[in-house]
Amino acid sequence: MRQVRASDAKTHLSELLDEVERGETLVITRHGRRVARLVPEVERRQAEIAEALDDIKALGKEIRERYGPMTVDEILSLRHEGHKY
Repeated sequence: MRQVRASDAKTHLSELLDEVERGETLVITRHGRRVARLVPEVERRQAEIAEALDDIKALGKEIRERYGPMTVDEILSLRHEGHKY
């Protein structure tokens, strides 16, 4: 959780909102005291998480259909497939 002075928050609000949109929580301070907290919108964040999980499940299904069932060791070995060492 990052702290931002109120004067900096005023100047850079757009950039700070981008950070919050990406999941960061920010605390705004005035004269060294915490006065506000910017947090991501819960419903939107939950929707993004649900969508990501659905994408992961679909990818898993596609891999199983293409290659059949795989062990964890086989999956881990694929992450280096095509790499040059």
